[in-house]
Amino acid sequence: MSDRVLLVTGASSGIGEACARAAASAGYRVALLARRVERLEAVAEDLGGPERALAIRCDVNVWEDQRDAVGTVLERFGRLDAAFANAGFGARRGFLEESPEHWHDMVLTNVYGAALTIRASVPALRESHGHLFLTGSVAGRKVGPGSLYACTKWAVTAMAEAARTDLQGTGVRVTLLAPGVVDTAFYDDPVEGEQLTVSDVADAFVFALSRPAHVDVNEIIIRPTIQEF
Repeated sequence: MSDRVLLVTGASSGIGEACARAAASAGYRVALLARRVERLEAVAEDLGGPERALAIRCDVNVWEDQRDAVGTVLERFGRLDAAFANAGFGARRGFLEESPEHWHDMVLTNVYGAALTIRASVPALRESHGHLFLTGSVAGRKVGPGSLYACTKWAVTAMAEAARTDLQGTGVRVTLLAPGVVDTAFYDDPVEGEQLTVSDVADAFVFALSRPAHVDVNEIIIRPTIQEF
């Protein structure tokens, strides 16, 4: 896998960073996308610098940013073998919580941003018979009271299946990675007991990424053992 290339959105921390690091350890060159370019540059340097890792500032809600990021990857690395639409964030439950502005940004990032990652990366993935990943959630299968965040993740669950059927026959594989509670700053109300770590999620990511070309792991739901929801 030493010459293969992975693009990850939301790669400056959490699951995105952990999956990029795991893929780099498996021999992938990586393109790290996020708005926090200073953090991206530190991670890219740690992963081998510009020959092995690119730090690209990208707002996933801006089509030109995503289009140009893929163009930069192709220009610098010559190919794209996997793309991970991972960028996203949550909101407190309750339809009287958060602000409309927060909702607006969350829905755009979690849904529209993921769709733009697909649109930007699919032509190159068709060329390489590559692999598309999306970050879903257990909340994309079960809805908590008043959770608009869960609604966005149900949309991403549907998006993964829509992409899979749209790409049928092209050789492109599609995987939805749907974790439960992970020990990151993303969760302000964790379950009691031992949480998943970002490394646990990255292990699942690399498992799907490393299957032979005729095996398409369509969905991985991964929870901490103690999680009931």
